[in-house]
This record gives sequence, structure tokens and C-alpha cells, in this order.
Amino acid sequence: MAKCPRDGADLKTESHHDIEIDVCGTCKGGWYDFGELAALEATAARDAATLAGIIEYSKREDVLSCPTCDHTMVAFDYRGNSLELDACPDEHGFWLDAGESERVRELIKQRTIDLQRSASAEQKWKRSREAGFNEGVVSRIRNLFRRR
Repeated sequence: MAKCPRDGADLKTESHHDIEIDVCGTCKGGWYDFGELAALEATAARDAATLAGIIEYSKREDVLSCPTCDHTMVAFDYRGNSLELDACPDEHGFWLDAGESERVRELIKQRTIDLQRSASAEQKWKRSREAGFNEGVVSRIRNLFRRR
């Protein structure tokens, strides 16, 4: 039976968001096998584009050991945010401390909103360019740069 990398307690299989993970009954952290972090993200994403991009930023040596192979894990900033997760360097999985799975889901939801806002702004800009700029707008912009 796998042991918790934080406190050595036995990990027990539980279902969270319809994903089978190994959870520590003491510290409430969870071991997500390699593909299960992506499955967790998908529970909060509206489309696949939200999940594109690098997950591990600012990798550094960790103090935790992988529950699968016992190698020292790597700590990293999740998607460049101020959320430190732990990963097995041999790609066995990820350790998320108590509450971090919900933080991952919040960050993915916010990423979805940000990407939609960016796409919307880009579409508006494109429509404006295709329609041409009205003389009033151009004149107002010129007037901003004239010396008074």
C-alpha cells in the first residue's frame, strides 16, 4: 500500500470529481496518477483550448518522495500561479495537499474566463478594422497628441 509523502500514513482510494485518487486520511492530501491531474483540470474547463500550455513552471527540488517509486519529487508553480504542487520526476503522478485540488479547479475556471475575454476582444478589434475607422474616432485620436 502506498504511503503519504507528507506524514507516512496509508493512502486510501477515493473518488473525487469522478476521478479515483489515493487520499491520506490524516492530512487529506491526494495522489493523482499522471493523467489524473489533466482529468481534474477537465472537470473545470469548458473546452480543450483552456488546458493548452505548460503546467510546470519554476521547477525546484522538493523534500517529498513519490509514493510510487520513492524518488525525490520536484516542486513547481502550477501554470505560473502561486500554487506549489509536487510531481514525480519519473511521471508517476502529482501530490496535491489538502485544498489544492479545488484551487486547481478555480484557476482553470478563471483561465477559461480570461481566454474567452481575450478572444472576444480580438474579435471586436478585427470587426472594427474590417469595418474601417470612422473619421470621428481618428480625429479624436489625433487631437490627443496635438500640443495645446
